[in-house]
Amino acid sequence: MSSETKGTAIVTGAAQGIGRSIALRLASDGFDVALNDLAAKKPQLDEVSQEIIEKGRRTVVVCADVSVEEDVKGMVDTVVQELGGVDVMVANAGIVKLGSVLQASVEDWENIFAINTRGVFLCYKYAALRMVEQGRGGRIIGASSMAGKRGLRIGVAYSASKFAVRGLTQSAALELGPHGITVNTYAPGAINTPMTIGVQVPSEIDPDESLKKLVAQASVGYIGQPEDIASVVSYLSSKEAHFITGQSISVDGGIVLS
Repeated sequence: MSSETKGTAIVTGAAQGIGRSIALRLASDGFDVALNDLAAKKPQLDEVSQEIIEKGRRTVVVCADVSVEEDVKGMVDTVVQELGGVDVMVANAGIVKLGSVLQASVEDWENIFAINTRGVFLCYKYAALRMVEQGRGGRIIGASSMAGKRGLRIGVAYSASKFAVRGLTQSAALELGPHGITVNTYAPGAINTPMTIGVQVPSEIDPDESLKKLVAQASVGYIGQPEDIASVVSYLSSKEAHFITGQSISVDGGIVLS
């Protein structure tokens, strides 16, 4: 039997990496957690779901493509119906493909922006509509990146998409503050996840050397773990974080000092 809930959280891209860690942390914090990712990752979502149930929390798996408006609307509607509302939206889902201005294709640009920017916008919008309707405030949290604070030489589309998330977050924070809804974003650096380790880089670049150089830039001198991001999201989701909004919080070991 679960104890009284702190509310309901939705975590997109929850099948692995940062999203998985965020979902498990919020469940440990006392939230019921809705898990989202693509249908192909449902077996992984089911594993995360079982871990949440073992923590004594309620959960629901909602497969959806965050770049598709009807999918996102349907996801939020399903969560409200199954878990009784939405109090925290973590728009974590994202993709990365590196390429320079001279190399990147329009197709790559459109694909990256569809997930990383349009997907975050849609999650913000449909979660906010429900939160305003509920009248009890809420927490909206998106995924930016250190690449959204300092451009990557070989990541033109990825960097641009993450800079866009910061602008979206600031505008949404101004609009939604009067409703008791805070809107923030986290900006990870090098994090030990399948997406980071498996990122495709241009053929002339050694991915292992590239990662080593990135880690070496960190003041702490080591790679981060998904739990490091989850701890920040945990605080931003809490009642104590009511006075923090419109911010992009760096969690990068001291690479971008701003």
